[in-house]
Amino acid sequence: MCERIYLVEMTACPRRMKKAKPYYYVRFRWMKGVDMKEAAKELGKNFGVETLIPPTGDFDAAMFKEHREEMKVAADTLKAFLSPKRAVLFQSKTAPFTERDMELRRRILELYPRDRITPFPFFPGSEPKFEVAE
Repeated sequence: MCERIYLVEMTACPRRMKKAKPYYYVRFRWMKGVDMKEAAKELGKNFGVETLIPPTGDFDAAMFKEHREEMKVAADTLKAFLSPKRAVLFQSKTAPFTERDMELRRRILELYPRDRITPFPFFPGSEPKFEVAE
């Protein structure tokens, strides 16, 4: 039996077109963590900063309590959750980055210079593609 092969241009098929995903990127610091109070003061000059207080109780037996501090920083479309050792940059909806978004991204990449959690070559990370508004 003979098999027929049809060559069809797939770009017009909506089921095969990939939808752009919102930006999501995680950055790390390996040794000394970020001073969260200093970072909040510095980033608060140009961006919205909200300190997130972790829940505590009478029997709080958590290790590394000094690493539980978190804050949320927001520019126009880009937001970030920051802790002393990790930053998560994200967008709720896919949108081009504005100047403020690019400035927030630049500052966070300076504060958190590593793209993987360990110095060993495990779990390599790569920044997703994004568009910049003109």
